[in-house]
Amino acid sequence: MDPCEVKCSGHFRLLTNCKVSDAAAGGIFYYLFGFAFAFDDPSNGFIGKHFFGLKEIPSPSYDYSSFLYQWAFAIAAAGITSGSIAERTQFVAYLIYSSFLTGFVYPVVSHWFWSPDGWASAFNTGDLLFGSGVIDFAGSGVVHMVGGFAVGVITDSGVPSVRTAVTTTLAGCTAALTTLFGKRLLSGHWNVTDVCNGLLGGFATITAGCSVVEPWAAIICGFVAALVLIGCNKLAEKVKFDGNFTIGE
Repeated sequence: MDPCEVKCSGHFRLLTNCKVSDAAAGGIFYYLFGFAFAFDDPSNGFIGKHFFGLKEIPSPSYDYSSFLYQWAFAIAAAGITSGSIAERTQFVAYLIYSSFLTGFVYPVVSHWFWSPDGWASAFNTGDLLFGSGVIDFAGSGVVHMVGGFAVGVITDSGVPSVRTAVTTTLAGCTAALTTLFGKRLLSGHWNVTDVCNGLLGGFATITAGCSVVEPWAAIICGFVAALVLIGCNKLAEKVKFDGNFTIGE
């Protein structure tokens, strides 16, 4: 997602350093604090308070594979920002930001939506938010809006995984084509970057509900995602936004 929006040479090397540092620092801080804040058994609706340094892991609900799986999401959330600030910050400042986001900000938000005790979780056995809770299957909000695609839970029939593959594909394809032709009408020329940005936008949009929406609804999601992306592009041009705005979009 990020390198296509960043100039080459030294800036690309800085971006690479950021990515490696996300994984390294994120691994340590998610081990020390992040997993404990994100998941607990039992916990309150806002934040977890056990499992610091993976103490009491494995437990009846979580094991070491749970930590590795969630750590991958945490560093993905931190890495989203790296492309937009690659030319505008010192590396040490980015490392501090990445560690804080991976060790605290992302874990708290993921606890709200993905922990069975989270106040917004659809799997909460208590009072559900708006009577239904929030379903974010693969991080449309938890990962992309804090900064994705995951296998998720599969039943014996494999229906969720199959639906996920279909809806994700349809949303991405629709967004890619809509962005391509929409930008063509506005700019008068074809640009392969528009396809890539549209595809990513469609994927990011559908990851929350990819396991539950119908295929026709996934097409609508992709279409709306492309319109929002194009609108944000025009807004960035109008206000002369100085940055890799597509990454933020």
